[in-house]
Amino acid sequence: MPDFAAPLQRLIDEFRRLPGVGQKSAQRLAFHVLRTSRDDAARLAAALLDVKDHLGICAECNNISDAELCPYCRDAHRDRSKICVVEEPHNILPIETTRTFEGLYHVLHGAISPLRGIGPEQLKIKGLLDRIAQGGTQEIILATNPTVEGEATAVYLSRLLKPLGMKVTRIAMGIPVGSDLEFSDEVTISKSLENRREM
Repeated sequence: MPDFAAPLQRLIDEFRRLPGVGQKSAQRLAFHVLRTSRDDAARLAAALLDVKDHLGICAECNNISDAELCPYCRDAHRDRSKICVVEEPHNILPIETTRTFEGLYHVLHGAISPLRGIGPEQLKIKGLLDRIAQGGTQEIILATNPTVEGEATAVYLSRLLKPLGMKVTRIAMGIPVGSDLEFSDEVTISKSLENRREM
């Protein structure tokens, strides 16, 4: 005998398919939807469909966009000589919140991961090469995640781009501000020493 009525169980099952949502969280979300008004539920459903119907990929950088070009690529004030390469669209926001980077972005939509069957050909690298071929780009900043896959992707891109005469840089990695050395692992401390700068 099922624990919940079929429509509620179906909603719980759909919420469980979302990343990071387990059984208990899915139940809480489903019961929240059940308690809200029909108008609230309709707004949620409309927002979900709106995302699917009206969002696409920027023709220039592969960021999520509601137009042919994303807001960054449309912005004439951005520094077009620098392109920051990230793995996923959501990686742009932390960089933007610093208010220190004024260049453009390029989203790969993944990282090289042989174990998961993802090679360079599955990433959006060709578009980056096309952008560089148009001229005007002076620096490529590799801001892939500090994981094995992110590092492999950064190394691959560096070897691909340096022969093109590009200045290729990698974001620094190490001990976060406000942290304590005793709580840092050996890889983090190693990266911190490697990325040290003169004072």
